[in-house]
Amino acid sequence: MKARYQYRFYPTDQQQQLLAQLFGCVRVVWNDALAICKQSEKLPSNNDLQKLVITQAKKAESRAWLGEVSNIPLQQSVADLGIAYKNFFDSLKGKRKGKKVGTPRFKKKTNQQSARFRLGGFSIKGCRVYLAKIGEVNPIWSRELPSSPSSVTVIKDCANRYFLSFVVEIEPIQIDAKNQSIGIDLGIKTFAVMSNGEKAESPIYSVLDRKIRSDQKKLARQSKDSKRRAKTRTRIAKLHNQIADKRKDFLHKLSTKIVRENETIVLEDLNVSGMVKNRKLSRAISFSSWREFRTLCEAKSQKFSRTFQVISRWEPTSQICSNCGFKWGKLDLSIRSILCLSCNTEHDWDGNAAKNINKVGMGNRHDSKRTQRNCQTTTVAESVEASSVSPLL
Repeated sequence: MKARYQYRFYPTDQQQQLLAQLFGCVRVVWNDALAICKQSEKLPSNNDLQKLVITQAKKAESRAWLGEVSNIPLQQSVADLGIAYKNFFDSLKGKRKGKKVGTPRFKKKTNQQSARFRLGGFSIKGCRVYLAKIGEVNPIWSRELPSSPSSVTVIKDCANRYFLSFVVEIEPIQIDAKNQSIGIDLGIKTFAVMSNGEKAESPIYSVLDRKIRSDQKKLARQSKDSKRRAKTRTRIAKLHNQIADKRKDFLHKLSTKIVRENETIVLEDLNVSGMVKNRKLSRAISFSSWREFRTLCEAKSQKFSRTFQVISRWEPTSQICSNCGFKWGKLDLSIRSILCLSCNTEHDWDGNAAKNINKVGMGNRHDSKRTQRNCQTTTVAESVEASSVSPLL
């Protein structure tokens, strides 16, 4: 299986100029090829596009500077455009799973810039990486590459940071698991509650988020194409990167720990797109990145030869006692502690849901006899049910 290994590097001033020229050429080739595709009745092939936007364009005076950079990233830019159109058509036909993919868009100078080198355009010499017509760069090797990379992508993000992203082939890792299975219930304040009783608290993003809001108000008042606006935009990008790095570090560490220690990982299929429509919780839900956590767990399960399960979102995991199967029905979200009327077991709301998720994922949902209540669930304020639930303290 393939994986990406990313390393940061610090180019010299001369290399920064050469990289800026390379990013500009890659961006122009993409935009020229996309303009041709939009004007054509039939989508041209990659070979025809390369002849038009690279080979013939170099002969014109307006695009003669395309010959000053390596030809490999320019060809990859056209190939990436073909893949983008293929994903778009597959999404229209229903062949591609997930959210609908839109048509490719023109690239901007202020967005993240990238250029990809295939074999022949780069080489690794000891601790340094040679890039064609750029020179040798010295990345920070935080970990060793497991095998020889097939390609490398040079990335410059909106905060002016430079990265090398290698694509390598890796073998599945065989590690004995401590536990047979685990069910995970995802939340906002407490990010994950596991069926074994462990909890993972979400990082706090509110301080950085307030700074972003303040700087965005300042950005809206500044005149376009001014130096102060450019500085403010870069500062906002750095704050966004701090939040993204903080969240990514938390999700990677948590997902790696869970996948290493458990043979089977069970999650619940959440309707995130519908939940973010709640204007009071949409920001907190977006910061949590439940979908990214699910993607990481699924990818690392393949890496460590684990079993990954996703149960249906319609399973009443929070309405059933995980001990005896008694169904108490829907309760208010403010109630976080529940006392079962059948077996007198006190449950934490999220912990009980996590245990039920684990049971359903392992196919044990019918092991315990569930009893259905004849009456509807009453409110907490009524004296009859006062002993059945405990509100959040």
